[in-house]
Amino acid sequence: MTTLRGGLLAAVIAGLASATAPALAQPAAATNPPPAVATPGEYRLGTGDVVRITVFQNPELGLETRLSEGGQITYPLLGTLRLGGLTVAEAERELVERLTRGNFLRNPQVTLVVLQVRGSQANVLGQVNRPGRYPLETSETKLSDVIAQAGGISPGGADVVVVTGTRDGKPFREEIDFPALFAPGGGARDIVLRNGDAVWVDRQPLLYIYGEVQRPGPMRLERGMTLLQALATGGGLTLRGTERGIRVHRKGSDGAVEVLQPGMSDLLREGDVVFVRESLF
Repeated sequence: MTTLRGGLLAAVIAGLASATAPALAQPAAATNPPPAVATPGEYRLGTGDVVRITVFQNPELGLETRLSEGGQITYPLLGTLRLGGLTVAEAERELVERLTRGNFLRNPQVTLVVLQVRGSQANVLGQVNRPGRYPLETSETKLSDVIAQAGGISPGGADVVVVTGTRDGKPFREEIDFPALFAPGGGARDIVLRNGDAVWVDRQPLLYIYGEVQRPGPMRLERGMTLLQALATGGGLTLRGTERGIRVHRKGSDGAVEVLQPGMSDLLREGDVVFVRESLF
């Protein structure tokens, strides 16, 4: 009876040990390398990208490396390979083909993940919250995507965004009304950016108002701003100001300054100087 009880107790202890073994082994998984950058399959590898290559059941062929200026890597057994310009799937197929063709492995299973995106990039400059170089993580990365990466347009930024670069080997430049992209039907002008593009956000356009107004000084020229709206933004006329004494000084294309006597509904332009004279009576 004692022997039977001892055998039964030993079996129970062994069962508990086998049931808890996987749970005890789980902390070891925490030592795995950090996850790769999430890059859609259509992303094309470029100069400076950091990639990790693994071959199933062949740890000696694992490699973590950075693509050179020429988009190349040096891989065990295969030597120098050009992966720049390939998608992740195309790069995996290239490695499989080379390993198979060289009779190094039969039916190799190759996995390539992108750890850092440094290849296709665009410069975002000017009045954004975080100017800098930003990766084009897919072949369909749009202007609004990169502006969002840069933290959006700062309060002092203009509505019109300028994109420059090259298309088909020719210089490319386009001015885009950024707020209009979010109007109905405006998404068609949210252009796809290409490697090396520069995005420029200029300062907001200003006009200047002085004389007999409550708050003289520079102010932002809003879209479609009229003289009446500018005066209201400036706090209105003082008790000594007169509407008959309002003049707008505007510089022409030839650099000459023209003095205008506008109506309250007339539109103002960037750089206009509004002067409100004192009433003589």
